[in-house]
Amino acid sequence: MQTTFTETQLRDPEIQRSNEILRSCVHCGFCTATCPTYQVLGDELDSPRGRIYLIKDMLENERKPDEMTVKHIDRCLSCLACMTTCPSGVHYMHLVDHARAYIEKNYDRPWHEKALRWALANILPYPTRFRVALLLAKIGKPFAPLIPDARLKAMLEMAPKTIPPVSRNDDPQSFAPLAPRKKRVALMTGCAQKALNTDINDATIRLLTRLGCEVVVAQGAGCCGALTHHMGKVDESHGSAAANIKAWAREMDGAGLDAIVINTSGCGTTVKDYGHMFRNDPLAADAARVSAIAKDVSEVLIDLIDEESVAGARTQHGGMKVAYHAACSLQHGQKIKTHPKTLLKAAGFEVVEPADSHLCCGSAGTYNLMQPEISKQLKTRKVRTLEAKQPDIIAAGNIGCMMQIGSGTEVPIVHTVELLDWATGGPKPSAIKTS
Repeated sequence: MQTTFTETQLRDPEIQRSNEILRSCVHCGFCTATCPTYQVLGDELDSPRGRIYLIKDMLENERKPDEMTVKHIDRCLSCLACMTTCPSGVHYMHLVDHARAYIEKNYDRPWHEKALRWALANILPYPTRFRVALLLAKIGKPFAPLIPDARLKAMLEMAPKTIPPVSRNDDPQSFAPLAPRKKRVALMTGCAQKALNTDINDATIRLLTRLGCEVVVAQGAGCCGALTHHMGKVDESHGSAAANIKAWAREMDGAGLDAIVINTSGCGTTVKDYGHMFRNDPLAADAARVSAIAKDVSEVLIDLIDEESVAGARTQHGGMKVAYHAACSLQHGQKIKTHPKTLLKAAGFEVVEPADSHLCCGSAGTYNLMQPEISKQLKTRKVRTLEAKQPDIIAAGNIGCMMQIGSGTEVPIVHTVELLDWATGGPKPSAIKTS
């Protein structure tokens, strides 16, 4: 694609990066075949190719974003399926992130949209605030049908049936390995996950220590910044990310780390991009170090789980049929497609995959709260394809996907690490116990 940015514009590192991305696009349209919003809406401007044209025009002309452009950019899930499909290697993620930051800075949203986005940015990344909000939403849930605003209704419907008690395992501390030490790793405990489902971190700690890892929850680490990053709120997202970089760098410079383990794939995609996000910042070197050792939990487990550790696993669960849901942030964002399935099969589970496994479930961070109608259509499609496999359990590697899919099916849904923990001697996942 030909671009016409001026030399002055290209002095801006963000414009320079977007120019590189735009010039790599050859208009082929392969991306439209795998774009969930294009499949649902059928509008070229709701495809990656259409959005690229809108972003190019907006940035080149330094144009104040108009309502139409903002609508189509807002409708993007950032599922990154287009990046997996693209034969030209167009890095759409960096381009749309830049567009969102530009829109946030230059577009005056209606007051009710500002209020909603402010609330999400100031509640979801903070576990205590989020817990309070979930309790209030639980109280208001019976009145959801009476609320005309689809987004507020979606926020009320998000409230789970039960809100788990705080897990003290999420506090800064170190867990000693229960076998000869193989690795020293930091676990990113996250933010929303600590309010929605404490079983995931608990299972991860049990599993890693059982397999010979010293697990550290670093002082000062918290939200990865993904939620605000995808809203274009640069100051907030970089503030969260900087706190993590400093916390993990201290551990790396102290007793050392072999990996930073992340069990929420949406967070993992962002942490692995810290090197890019901070490339022109004083924290650049530490950010690059952090990104270099950031690993999805499946990447660490693939080196730790062997035949001995899963011996007799089948007697634990009886070879249950597991429908594996591939989170977009894992398969497209991090390019990890086989590890979770390989691990589940090694642990004796029968693993099946739904049709169109590359398509998003519609969760996408805060997307299901800000674009509830499109999100609901994608959820319905995903649940239908998963249930068609008649599984005993659904497994996923991202809390957002688990909440989204779980709200549309009676089949119990659990994190992959919960099943692996169970298979190697841990407790039966609570979601299966209560199903």
